[in-house]
Amino acid sequence: MPEALDSALGEVRALLLGPGLTRAVAAGRRRGQRPSVVRAELRPVTLKAGPRLQIATSDGARPHTRNVAPGAEADAAVDELLAEPFGNWHVETADATLQLRVTKSGEAQVHRAAASRPAGAAEGHDRAKDWLLDPGDPLFAEIGGSAAKRRQVDAFLRALAATLPDDLTGPLRVVDLGCGNAYLTFAAHRYLTGRGLDVTLVGVDVREDQRRRNTELAERLGWADRVSFVAGTIAEAAVDPAPDLVLALHACDTATDEALARAVRWGARWVLAAPCCHHDLAAQLRSRPAPAPYELLTRQGILRERFADVLTDAVRAGLLRLHGYRAEVVEFVDSQHTPRNLLIRARRTAGAPTGSQRAEYRELVDQWGVTPRLETLLDGADRP
Repeated sequence: MPEALDSALGEVRALLLGPGLTRAVAAGRRRGQRPSVVRAELRPVTLKAGPRLQIATSDGARPHTRNVAPGAEADAAVDELLAEPFGNWHVETADATLQLRVTKSGEAQVHRAAASRPAGAAEGHDRAKDWLLDPGDPLFAEIGGSAAKRRQVDAFLRALAATLPDDLTGPLRVVDLGCGNAYLTFAAHRYLTGRGLDVTLVGVDVREDQRRRNTELAERLGWADRVSFVAGTIAEAAVDPAPDLVLALHACDTATDEALARAVRWGARWVLAAPCCHHDLAAQLRSRPAPAPYELLTRQGILRERFADVLTDAVRAGLLRLHGYRAEVVEFVDSQHTPRNLLIRARRTAGAPTGSQRAEYRELVDQWGVTPRLETLLDGADRP
C-alpha cells in the first residue's frame, strides 16, 4: 500500500474512533479489487447498554447492521473495514469533513474541510442544512451532477422519505422512468439502502448509450447486482417484476403521463413524479375558445401556458384518485433552483372513487373541452 494512502487511512481511522464522529460512509472499489461489501455506513448511537458504534453494511443482496462497543471491539471492526479496498471514504465529525478517494493508480486524494453549510447559505446561519445525502458523499464523486441537480435530488428524496412508512420493511422494487444520467436512480438506491431496505432498482431511458453508461457506473460502484438499466420507452420498456415504487423526475410533457399510466397499470404502491414541460393541454387550449366566463385566463399567451400547467397537473391528480390512489400536488424544491418544482405524490389505497369524484373530474375536462393524455392512456385500465 502506498505510504500516502496508508497515512490517509490512519487519519480516517482516528476520526472513526474519535469522540466527534457523526457519520461516515465507505463505498466504491479500487481498480481491479472488490470489497466484500458494497457499502458501509458508520455512526455513533446510544443504546440502553451505553454508547455504541453502529455499522450498517450491504453485500448487494441484504443489509446488515451491528452495534459494537467502544474499545477493542470497535477497533477491530474499524480495522476490518479499513482493510477493504473501498474506493471512497467520506467522514463527518462535529468540526470537519474528510473525503478520501483512491485513484485508479492507487494514490490517495484527500480533501479536508471545516463543517460547512450548503452553498448559498448565509454566513450567520445557525445550522447547516441537514442533507439526506450530503453533497460531499463519495457517491457524487462517481455520478457527478451540478450543485443545482444535487439540490433537486435531495429535495426529491425528502419527498420520498415523507411518503414511505417509517416502519417499512422487506424487499422494495423500484423503477426510475426516464432516468437520464441516473442521478436520482443512484441517489435513491443509496438513501433507501441506508434505511436498511433490501432494494432492487431499475432505471429506464430511451437511449441505449445512457443504458451502457449507467450500467458501467453501477458496476464501478459495486451495485450492478441490485441496480440495472433498460433501454426503451417509458410506455413499453420491459420491467419485471412490477415495482412497488415508481419515480419520474422531469419526464418531459406526456412522458409524465406515460410514467403515471404505467404506475397505475403495475398497481405500484407509491408514485412520485415531478413533471417537466406541459405542452399537450396548452396546445388544446390554443385550438378552441375558453368557456365563459374564463376567456381572460387564456387570451394572453403567458397566462394560457401557466394555466395549462395547473390544469394538466390537476387532472393528473384527479385521474389518479379515480384509479385508487390518494394523490397530492406539492412543491418539492424552491423555484429558485428550478421552475419545474411541483411533485405529484400518490399512494395506492385501492379505495373505489365516489360518484361525486367522477362527476367532478368529468365536469372539469368537458367544460374546457380537453382530452388529457393520461385519460387516454388509462382508458380500459382496471379501477378499484
